Amino acid sequence: MPDNNINLTDGEWNIMECLWEEAPRTVTQLAKYLKESVGWAKSTSITMVTRMEAKGLVYFKDGGKAKLYYPAVRREDAVRQETRNFLSKVYRGSVSLMMSAMVESQELSQEEIDELYAILEKAEEVKKDG
Repeated sequence: MPDNNINLTDGEWNIMECLWEEAPRTVTQLAKYLKESVGWAKSTSITMVTRMEAKGLVYFKDGGKAKLYYPAVRREDAVRQETRNFLSKVYRGSVSLMMSAMVESQELSQEEIDELYAILEKAEEVKKDG
């Protein structure tokens, strides 16, 4: 699934996190995880997994006694698309507007500022090499 078509709901993120953490998992394993992490009933978990399968977000293989579910979407792709959606929605697609907002509200620690410098230095290197 191309990453520009990934649009996960909060509930779908819960299931994907479970599968990204460890796959494959059976519906029973998913339901147990989701009951503990978000309090869902088994029927809710089954309904969500079925819908996600129809959307192409997860797939299963026959495991004998039970279906074994796998993520059909890489975490990196989902995060990338979610980040694009957030930037577009909140900051009109501008990373600099987002960073300005963070600086103005004094939300950045010194460690985060140092990390951002390192990221920007890496971006410059990639641009020079690319």
